[in-house]
Amino acid sequence: MRELLAFEIASGGQVSIVNRLDRETSGLVLVAKTAAAARRFGLLMQKQQLRKEYLAIVWGWPEWETKILDGALDRQGKYQHSAIWLKQMVHPAGAQAQTEFHVERRFVRSTTVGDKFSVIRAIPCTGRTHQIRVHLNSAGHPIVGDKIYGPDERLYLRFIETGWTPELERRLLLPRHALHSAKLSIEGELEWNSPLPMDLADFYRGGL
Repeated sequence: MRELLAFEIASGGQVSIVNRLDRETSGLVLVAKTAAAARRFGLLMQKQQLRKEYLAIVWGWPEWETKILDGALDRQGKYQHSAIWLKQMVHPAGAQAQTEFHVERRFVRSTTVGDKFSVIRAIPCTGRTHQIRVHLNSAGHPIVGDKIYGPDERLYLRFIETGWTPELERRLLLPRHALHSAKLSIEGELEWNSPLPMDLADFYRGGL
Protein backbone atom coordinates (compact mmCIF):
# COMPACT_ATOMS: atom_id res chain seq x y z
CA MET A 1 0.00 0.00 0.00
CA ARG A 2 2.85 2.39 0.78
CA GLU A 3 4.31 1.76 -2.67
CA LEU A 4 0.93 2.24 -4.33
CA LEU A 5 0.30 5.49 -2.46
CA ALA A 6 3.89 6.77 -2.60
CA PHE A 7 2.86 10.09 -4.15
CA GLU A 8 0.21 10.76 -1.48
CA ILE A 9 2.64 9.86 1.32
CA ALA A 10 5.33 12.11 -0.15
CA SER A 11 2.74 14.91 -0.13
CA GLY A 12 2.07 14.48 3.59
CA GLY A 13 -0.45 11.64 3.52
CA GLN A 14 -0.43 8.37 5.42
CA VAL A 15 -1.75 4.84 5.12
CA SER A 16 -4.38 3.95 7.74
CA ILE A 17 -6.35 0.69 7.71
CA VAL A 18 -9.89 1.56 8.83
CA ASN A 19 -11.46 -1.91 9.14
CA ARG A 20 -9.66 -5.16 9.97
CA LEU A 21 -10.38 -8.65 8.65
CA ASP A 22 -9.54 -11.97 10.26
CA ARG A 23 -6.76 -13.92 8.59
CA GLU A 24 -8.32 -15.95 5.71
CA THR A 25 -11.33 -13.62 5.45
CA SER A 26 -11.50 -12.05 1.99
CA GLY A 27 -13.16 -8.87 0.78
CA LEU A 28 -13.24 -5.17 1.36
CA VAL A 29 -10.70 -3.28 3.43
CA LEU A 30 -11.09 0.49 3.70
CA VAL A 31 -7.82 2.43 3.58
CA ALA A 32 -7.59 6.14 4.45
CA LYS A 33 -4.91 8.13 2.63
CA THR A 34 -4.87 11.10 5.03
CA ALA A 35 -5.04 11.60 8.79
CA ALA A 36 -8.28 13.57 8.39
CA ALA A 37 -9.96 10.73 6.47
CA ALA A 38 -8.73 8.19 9.03
CA ARG A 39 -10.25 10.24 11.87
CA ARG A 40 -13.53 10.67 10.00
CA PHE A 41 -13.98 6.99 9.22
CA GLY A 42 -12.75 6.00 12.68
CA LEU A 43 -15.48 8.14 14.25
CA LEU A 44 -18.08 6.66 11.90
CA MET A 45 -17.05 3.17 13.05
CA GLN A 46 -17.26 4.19 16.73
CA LYS A 47 -20.76 5.55 16.13
CA GLN A 48 -21.65 2.36 14.19
CA GLN A 49 -22.46 4.45 11.10
CA LEU A 50 -20.11 2.47 8.85
CA ARG A 51 -22.25 -0.52 7.94
CA LYS A 52 -20.50 -3.81 7.19
CA GLU A 53 -22.02 -6.84 5.50
CA TYR A 54 -20.41 -10.24 5.04
CA LEU A 55 -21.32 -13.37 3.09
CA ALA A 56 -20.63 -16.72 4.73
CA ILE A 57 -21.10 -20.28 3.49
CA VAL A 58 -22.14 -22.45 6.42
CA TRP A 59 -22.93 -26.07 7.15
CA GLY A 60 -26.62 -26.94 7.30
CA TRP A 61 -29.97 -25.30 6.57
CA PRO A 62 -31.10 -22.88 9.31
CA GLU A 63 -34.71 -23.21 10.43
CA TRP A 64 -34.97 -19.41 10.29
CA GLU A 65 -34.80 -16.89 7.45
CA THR A 66 -33.65 -13.95 9.59
CA LYS A 67 -32.11 -14.05 13.04
CA ILE A 68 -30.58 -11.48 15.39
CA LEU A 69 -28.14 -13.16 17.72
CA ASP A 70 -27.22 -11.44 20.98
CA GLY A 71 -24.36 -13.33 22.55
CA ALA A 72 -21.65 -11.75 24.68
CA LEU A 73 -18.15 -12.94 23.69
CA ASP A 74 -15.09 -13.71 25.78
CA ARG A 75 -11.90 -15.72 25.44
CA GLN A 76 -12.74 -19.40 25.84
CA GLY A 77 -9.59 -20.23 27.79
CA LYS A 78 -10.82 -18.13 30.74
CA TYR A 79 -13.66 -20.58 31.37
CA GLN A 80 -12.77 -23.93 29.77
CA HIS A 81 -9.84 -25.60 28.08
CA SER A 82 -8.83 -24.55 24.60
CA ALA A 83 -5.56 -25.25 22.85
CA ILE A 84 -5.94 -21.95 20.97
CA TRP A 85 -5.35 -18.88 23.12
CA LEU A 86 -7.36 -16.43 21.00
CA LYS A 87 -10.43 -18.67 20.56
CA GLN A 88 -13.64 -16.93 21.62
CA MET A 89 -16.91 -18.28 22.99
CA VAL A 90 -20.38 -17.00 23.88
CA HIS A 91 -20.35 -16.29 27.63
CA PRO A 92 -22.53 -13.93 29.71
CA ALA A 93 -19.46 -12.39 31.38
CA GLY A 94 -18.02 -11.29 28.06
CA ALA A 95 -18.38 -8.15 25.96
CA GLN A 96 -21.77 -7.45 24.42
CA ALA A 97 -22.01 -8.60 20.79
CA GLN A 98 -24.85 -8.66 18.29
CA THR A 99 -25.06 -9.95 14.71
CA GLU A 100 -27.96 -9.92 12.25
CA PHE A 101 -28.22 -12.93 9.91
CA HIS A 102 -30.24 -13.48 6.71
CA VAL A 103 -30.38 -16.72 4.70
CA GLU A 104 -29.56 -15.93 1.07
CA ARG A 105 -29.71 -19.47 -0.34
CA ARG A 106 -29.83 -23.10 0.74
CA PHE A 107 -28.15 -25.73 -1.41
CA VAL A 108 -26.84 -29.29 -1.50
CA ARG A 109 -23.48 -30.38 -2.89
CA SER A 110 -23.60 -33.76 -4.59
CA THR A 111 -19.81 -34.09 -4.26
CA THR A 112 -20.03 -34.10 -0.45
CA VAL A 113 -22.47 -36.99 0.02
CA GLY A 114 -25.55 -34.78 0.03
CA ASP A 115 -24.36 -32.36 2.69
CA LYS A 116 -26.55 -29.29 3.08
CA PHE A 117 -25.10 -25.78 3.02
CA SER A 118 -26.39 -22.22 3.14
CA VAL A 119 -25.19 -18.79 2.07
CA ILE A 120 -25.73 -16.36 4.95
CA ARG A 121 -25.57 -12.57 4.87
CA ALA A 122 -24.14 -11.42 8.21
CA ILE A 123 -24.39 -7.84 9.47
CA PRO A 124 -22.35 -7.27 12.65
CA CYS A 125 -23.78 -4.58 14.92
CA THR A 126 -20.64 -4.72 17.08
CA GLY A 127 -17.02 -5.51 16.20
CA ARG A 128 -15.75 -8.25 18.51
CA THR A 129 -12.94 -10.66 17.68
CA HIS A 130 -14.19 -13.55 15.48
CA GLN A 131 -17.76 -12.36 16.15
CA ILE A 132 -19.50 -13.71 13.03
CA ARG A 133 -17.66 -17.01 13.19
CA VAL A 134 -18.47 -17.56 16.88
CA HIS A 135 -22.12 -16.55 16.55
CA LEU A 136 -22.71 -18.83 13.55
CA ASN A 137 -21.03 -21.72 15.35
CA SER A 138 -23.14 -21.10 18.45
CA ALA A 139 -26.25 -21.13 16.24
CA GLY A 140 -25.29 -24.61 15.02
CA HIS A 141 -24.10 -23.52 11.58
CA PRO A 142 -20.30 -23.15 11.55
CA ILE A 143 -18.60 -21.65 8.53
CA VAL A 144 -17.23 -24.11 5.98
CA GLY A 145 -13.44 -24.33 6.19
CA ASP A 146 -13.17 -22.78 9.65
CA LYS A 147 -10.20 -24.44 11.33
CA ILE A 148 -10.96 -23.01 14.79
CA TYR A 149 -14.77 -22.90 15.03
CA GLY A 150 -15.49 -25.77 12.66
CA PRO A 151 -15.60 -29.52 13.36
CA ASP A 152 -12.48 -29.66 15.60
CA GLU A 153 -10.15 -26.89 16.80
CA ARG A 154 -7.25 -29.35 16.66
CA LEU A 155 -7.45 -29.10 12.87
CA TYR A 156 -6.02 -25.59 13.20
CA LEU A 157 -3.00 -26.91 15.11
CA ARG A 158 -2.60 -29.71 12.60
CA PHE A 159 -2.65 -27.18 9.76
CA ILE A 160 0.08 -25.13 11.48
CA GLU A 161 2.23 -28.26 11.75
CA THR A 162 1.64 -29.91 8.36
CA GLY A 163 0.06 -27.38 6.03
CA TRP A 164 -2.93 -28.31 3.88
CA THR A 165 -3.38 -32.11 3.57
CA PRO A 166 -5.96 -34.47 2.01
CA GLU A 167 -7.24 -35.27 5.53
CA LEU A 168 -7.84 -31.59 6.27
CA GLU A 169 -9.55 -31.19 2.90
CA ARG A 170 -11.87 -34.09 3.70
CA ARG A 171 -12.84 -32.55 7.05
CA LEU A 172 -12.94 -28.86 6.12
CA LEU A 173 -13.71 -28.91 2.35
CA LEU A 174 -12.04 -25.53 1.79
CA PRO A 175 -8.46 -24.46 2.64
CA ARG A 176 -9.74 -21.25 4.29
CA HIS A 177 -12.96 -20.28 6.03
CA ALA A 178 -15.76 -19.22 3.69
CA LEU A 179 -16.25 -15.67 4.98
CA HIS A 180 -16.15 -12.62 2.70
CA SER A 181 -16.49 -8.91 3.45
CA ALA A 182 -18.99 -8.07 0.69
CA LYS A 183 -20.22 -4.54 1.43
CA LEU A 184 -19.18 -1.38 3.26
CA SER A 185 -21.50 1.62 3.28
CA ILE A 186 -22.21 4.98 4.85
CA GLU A 187 -25.95 5.50 4.59
CA GLY A 188 -26.89 8.04 1.94
CA GLU A 189 -23.27 8.81 1.07
CA LEU A 190 -20.88 6.05 0.01
CA GLU A 191 -21.04 2.33 -0.76
CA TRP A 192 -18.45 -0.25 -1.77
CA ASN A 193 -19.26 -3.81 -2.92
CA SER A 194 -17.17 -6.91 -3.56
CA PRO A 195 -18.60 -10.10 -5.15
CA LEU A 196 -17.72 -13.55 -3.85
CA PRO A 197 -14.15 -14.46 -4.85
CA MET A 198 -13.57 -17.37 -7.20
CA ASP A 199 -12.89 -20.03 -4.56
CA LEU A 200 -16.14 -19.38 -2.69
CA ALA A 201 -18.15 -18.79 -5.88
CA ASP A 202 -16.97 -22.15 -7.25
CA PHE A 203 -18.04 -23.91 -4.04
CA TYR A 204 -21.40 -22.12 -4.22
CA ARG A 205 -21.93 -22.97 -7.89
CA GLY A 206 -21.15 -26.59 -7.14
CA GLY A 207 -24.42 -26.79 -5.23
CA LEU A 208 -27.79 -27.92 -6.52
